[in-house]
Amino acid sequence: MNGTNGTNGTNGTNGTNGTNSTNSTNGTNGTNSTNGANGTSSMSGMNGANSMSGTNGAGEAVGVAETLRAALAAAPDPVRAEQQRAYLHSDLHHLGLGIPDIRRHVTDLRRTLGPVPGPYVCSLARELWRVPDGSGRPVFEYRRAAVEVLVQYAGRGALGAGDLRDVEALLRECRTWALVDPLAVHGAGAIALRAPGPDAGAVLDRWIADTDFWLRRSALLALLPGVRAGRPDTGRLTRYADALVDEREFFLRKALGWVLRETSTRDPDFVLDWLNRHGSRVAPLTRKEALRRLSRSDDSRPPSGPAACRPAGAGSG
Repeated sequence: MNGTNGTNGTNGTNGTNGTNSTNSTNGTNGTNSTNGANGTSSMSGMNGANSMSGTNGAGEAVGVAETLRAALAAAPDPVRAEQQRAYLHSDLHHLGLGIPDIRRHVTDLRRTLGPVPGPYVCSLARELWRVPDGSGRPVFEYRRAAVEVLVQYAGRGALGAGDLRDVEALLRECRTWALVDPLAVHGAGAIALRAPGPDAGAVLDRWIADTDFWLRRSALLALLPGVRAGRPDTGRLTRYADALVDEREFFLRKALGWVLRETSTRDPDFVLDWLNRHGSRVAPLTRKEALRRLSRSDDSRPPSGPAACRPAGAGSG
């Protein structure tokens, strides 16, 4: 499950049923069957859906989502599915596909569709996310594909600050780092980086104060693209780190250390100053992660207590 950069670790993926379902409408022109067997992802049923301007938005998305779901379900791996479910402590149904396979299917779909507007992208993601009537539990791979759809189009500038509302709706239902992290970093983060300004920033500022710790984690992780691009939002990073310094939730402590660690590559003084300013208030786990890329000579930290305990299955960031 290497879809995110170093956020191994789980804490119960409580899959929710009542997701943002779209109204069922008639499917798209020719989005019947796929040649998805044997792990291929040829989306042969989508007759030239280039430029969806003027198409039946949600209705088109329903048919395209059905086609993609069929391609993803064509070659399940029950043994791997059970391993994934156990690793993620997941309540979702798993097909056993790897992240590269999901990404390949979505990439093929995106290339077939061509440029599409943001509202269509969000409709497609919502349709992939929802639980079809009578199908039982949500399917992890379908939801990960929904995340990948948003990620790929966000990275190409198709989504704007207004689409963060749809991103937020999915984030609230992820309940696992395996869905939250790619959507926060490469979805919300890509939007915030490409559309800097008060609109996207205001959304992240609201998330960092939300009662849902996954939203707070997402607000922080959404700053990573700017850090990696050499354009960090230092003001927000400082405010968010200050807001989270006393958090006891493992996934927030881990995320804070992760973001500080990546910041240390370009601005070690910022990280050391922040750690020294907060002293013993910084959780040992956060401090350890933040200092991982810095030499011992730079480590002016005060002695820390015992290493923080991690939930079963949690790895390093």
